[in-house]
Amino acid sequence: MDMSVFDLFKIGIGPSSSHTVGPMVAARRFLVEYGPLDQVVGVEAALYGSLALTGVGHATDKAVILGLMGETPQDVAPDEVDSKLAAIEAAGEIALLGTHVVPFTAATGLVWHKSESLPEHPNGMRFTLKLADGSRVDKVYYSIGGGFIREAGEAQAEAAVESAAAARVVFPFDTMEQLLAHGVESGLSIPEMLRANECVKRSDEELNAGLDRIWHVMRDCIAHGLETTGNLPGGLNVKRRAAKLWRLAQEAKASDNRANDLPHDAVHLVSLYAMAVNEENAAGGRVVTAPTNGAAGIIPAVLRYYAQDCRPSDPVGGVRRFMLTAAAIGMLCKRNASISGAEVGCQGEVGVACAMAAAGLVAALGGTNEQIENAAEIGIEHHLGMTCDPIGGLVQIPCIERNGMGAVKAITAASLALKGDGTHFVSLDEVIETMRQTGADMQDKYKETSLGGLAIHVITVNHAAC
Repeated sequence: MDMSVFDLFKIGIGPSSSHTVGPMVAARRFLVEYGPLDQVVGVEAALYGSLALTGVGHATDKAVILGLMGETPQDVAPDEVDSKLAAIEAAGEIALLGTHVVPFTAATGLVWHKSESLPEHPNGMRFTLKLADGSRVDKVYYSIGGGFIREAGEAQAEAAVESAAAARVVFPFDTMEQLLAHGVESGLSIPEMLRANECVKRSDEELNAGLDRIWHVMRDCIAHGLETTGNLPGGLNVKRRAAKLWRLAQEAKASDNRANDLPHDAVHLVSLYAMAVNEENAAGGRVVTAPTNGAAGIIPAVLRYYAQDCRPSDPVGGVRRFMLTAAAIGMLCKRNASISGAEVGCQGEVGVACAMAAAGLVAALGGTNEQIENAAEIGIEHHLGMTCDPIGGLVQIPCIERNGMGAVKAITAASLALKGDGTHFVSLDEVIETMRQTGADMQDKYKETSLGGLAIHVITVNHAAC
């Protein structure tokens, strides 16, 4: 498959990879691909399906406007977003790609089709340019999870390009069975094979620098989340908890009275790392999509657990092996099922992130390819059927706690796999296919629409998305 570790791990902003990062990328791409803007007199963006139903809570409106301005998820300054958007509303105009000014307000330029979906994916959007001669130009894009986007009709062309590109990598694989077979034949580990594939496109030094950069952003996100208090935006008035719980844990650790210490306190800290990241994500902060924003806390939390608590002799090399291995699992899930909550529910987000983290931890700790596969299978299997039903359309409840739980499950899965010899009953390929079928059978109201589950059984007050 023609997918890179940096496709699965992308630096961006919260709160959603499919509803924030993807639409921002799509809006900008639409204008860039159109070309010179001198004849453009207006612009409109129409959001469909899940993007319309939970778009306000997921900041889709903000993301589209930022993309039209020419901003990118990796470079936009989170602290400047609100002021930029306020300036557009006050002026009643927007500078497309930062250069060409046309009339625009969110009320007139964004159209929400909550009862209509476009055919290729629940996260559809149509961008329209109005030209001086009265004609219109439009394109449809889909945000297919994890910040990936696709133009309407692009799927078949993508498959052909992917097939040609896969032939150029050292170890092409579309299934875990194929990857394990490469391992047997070559004698290499999964992270070694992924490294070989990546180095077809970039040097070893560039790969290491990119992986280290991703880990640096993840560490910074945890640290910022562990020191930031207050309420999360959006109207639910959800309090940040990670910073207070972290402070209490540090005070207890420093206290002379350790009588109340329990063995599971270390696992409690892992949950806090994950929650800290997802509180940052919910606040629109800088996060790494891993493989989505809604599940962005799991892999950083388990990585920090590895680097700090597992006493690695080579922490830098271990983190790199972790990330390469995790990416391999994410690639398989994206190709053969989905990482989009709007398509398969939260099993495709938290479930996949848990599997990626479990596999990565096994690889970092020196496990075999078979143990890596076993850990990933356990991680997904015990999230099968998990719905995506965010209260108020916000990436807060149950998303933040789910990341804490998913991180702990990943460590448990890795532990179980490392204690075995890699043989097990259900293969990773089989459980990924099960996830795909389960997602297809799941009712739409449980797939990031906020029309079912927790989203309708908890009363919310004064929230625009309700």
